[in-house]
Amino acid sequence: MSARKLSDFHIAEPETRPSSSDLWFFSYLPWSLYNGLSTPLIPLLAIALYNADSPLIIALIVAASTLTEVPFTIFWGNVSDRIRHRKYFVVLSFIATGFVLFVMPFAPNLTDYLSLNILEGVCSAASTPIGTVLLLETRRKHWWARDVGLFGLVSGIGSVAGLALGGLFLAGFSTSSRLSFGLVGAMQFLLLLSGVLAILSGVLAYFWIEEPQDLIDRNSVDLGDQLHRGMVERIRGFRKRILHVVDLARGEAIPLTMVEVLLFLSLLLVSFGSQTFYGTFIYFLTASTGAGLDEDMVFFVFLASAAASTALFYHSGVAVEKYSPKWVFVETLVARAALIPLFLLAGMWLTGHPRSMAITMIGLNAAMGLLWAFSSTASTLFLLRLLKGPSNKGKALGIYNAVVGFGGLVGTIFGGWLYNTSDSYTAYLVATAIIIVGGLIIIPIPLRMVPYPHKHMPVKGASPVPKPAKPPLKQWRS
Repeated sequence: MSARKLSDFHIAEPETRPSSSDLWFFSYLPWSLYNGLSTPLIPLLAIALYNADSPLIIALIVAASTLTEVPFTIFWGNVSDRIRHRKYFVVLSFIATGFVLFVMPFAPNLTDYLSLNILEGVCSAASTPIGTVLLLETRRKHWWARDVGLFGLVSGIGSVAGLALGGLFLAGFSTSSRLSFGLVGAMQFLLLLSGVLAILSGVLAYFWIEEPQDLIDRNSVDLGDQLHRGMVERIRGFRKRILHVVDLARGEAIPLTMVEVLLFLSLLLVSFGSQTFYGTFIYFLTASTGAGLDEDMVFFVFLASAAASTALFYHSGVAVEKYSPKWVFVETLVARAALIPLFLLAGMWLTGHPRSMAITMIGLNAAMGLLWAFSSTASTLFLLRLLKGPSNKGKALGIYNAVVGFGGLVGTIFGGWLYNTSDSYTAYLVATAIIIVGGLIIIPIPLRMVPYPHKHMPVKGASPVPKPAKPPLKQWRS
């Protein structure tokens, strides 16, 4: 074969990833451990250290970090776009959060503790959105769906491990050791450990993360086709829940149809009602008028929900698509609403039986996590089916996150106020009713039986693409 023929012979080599290291995914693992560990720990330490025996105060502590994360996730994302650096925002976010956690256990009063909790939200707000955009910028587009799933799986495993670590550590204290070291001292140590984990993530991120060569326009990312399950932040606790990859302040407004407005209203009510319940859930679990559990059991109750949602979330999309996103969403909402009165009944009937109480609360919250995994996926897929065109998917998912975040924030404060002024029965039954109303709003919305448009799916009514003409056959010559 001639040299000319050899040069024309081309082997398509597999594409390589721009980043030379996949280890940076795991720089988020200690960070996820801190997330899982600190989710119940920060409210529990406020109760033990400052005698914050009020559901409203606990709700404010829960809401404080989220309140700052909502605007600062957008702010840090915009600043990183202008400065054109990603890596150092993530590294500094990890390290700054760690130093805040070092100071928090020694705050002299509850006001300073709350202020440090807000500062922790400001510092940690950059890690999730910039980290996700960093993933998109250092990966080929056809790897996005798999890599975002892996990224979320690492985060989920870390959160579950952090909750298990906190529960086992506190459960390891016998009565004598609690008297010598003190339960408050044990929780302070765990919060310091959270700070060490955050700083460890910063060190690993510094060595493992590489700056991307090209930055993407976050508004141009078509989230709907491949990233809808991974981009929507999963609620493992209720402190880190907003992921603004899309900046709603830029670009043209989306002309929403009536069915889309109804769906967003439903999501607002559902997140409001859910956080009316969960915003004071830690107080209910520890209060003598509620479940009356020890602090270590609170970690295991949250661990049950986190493990169930993490195990099922990424794979729930197949089952939801096979059945119906609309009806999975409605049915899981009704089931979640029905579980809330069971928490109240268990708190009333099992008083004086701590082991039965703990097992029941763990089982009920595991069921909540399982249902949440399916309802979250179903709501996202349902939204994508309602959209008229692919250009609005990114903005719509940004609105989705904003609506869920705002509803949860207001619901947390409302639940704390209602619990404080009335009682847990009133607050949780109101939460049940709000969730049911949110589910009923969805029923009149028609479901598109054809999934959301994909670039490889034929569009109904479109003229077929003409095939290239075949070359004419030549006569055989002997």
